[in-house]
Amino acid sequence: MRCPYCRTRLTELAVECPACRLTLDRATALLGPVPRLGLGVADLAGVLPNGDAEKIAKAVSRLMWTFPQISLHVLLHVFPEDHPFDLHVFWLFNCGGFSNESQKAGENRTILLALDPAKGRSALTVGYGLEPFLGDEALDHLLELAEPAWLAGEWTRGILEVIAGLDRLLESAALEVATGFGLSALATAPKRRGEF
Repeated sequence: MRCPYCRTRLTELAVECPACRLTLDRATALLGPVPRLGLGVADLAGVLPNGDAEKIAKAVSRLMWTFPQISLHVLLHVFPEDHPFDLHVFWLFNCGGFSNESQKAGENRTILLALDPAKGRSALTVGYGLEPFLGDEALDHLLELAEPAWLAGEWTRGILEVIAGLDRLLESAALEVATGFGLSALATAPKRRGEF
């Protein structure tokens, strides 16, 4: 993870950024009260056509069914310009109620896709539990792949592309971990005897 303000690399247990001294408490003092946000798919910017939020929610549900360890949230919001976009996303990820209290540090496997349609900005933030498997470069690449759709105002198409990309990245990570432990990552049903 990098500091959302100065982009210095941080460790999982870092309480503050060693370069700019940013902490979550300082971000909260700077940014004020957390806005009311919806979990799952929240189009606070009002850019999704009718029915598209449900289409995205179904894709999110399919991904979370395949990978029940994770939770994915999509937020379309017009973010203030007074502070860096990454700082706002970091603050909302940590204070916006996207994760349960029990999901701290390595137990946090939450993913937040944040979009600011008015200014053409996007970010993918993942909890510490996913950082070893979903690196910054891979996440940035997913956002780059969706950018042409978003530049054309096709928010749904871009979001669905990111979700499909997350599916591929998570599958690849699961196969890698299984191979590392000498396990088969493919589900196999036990053989049955007789007829039923």
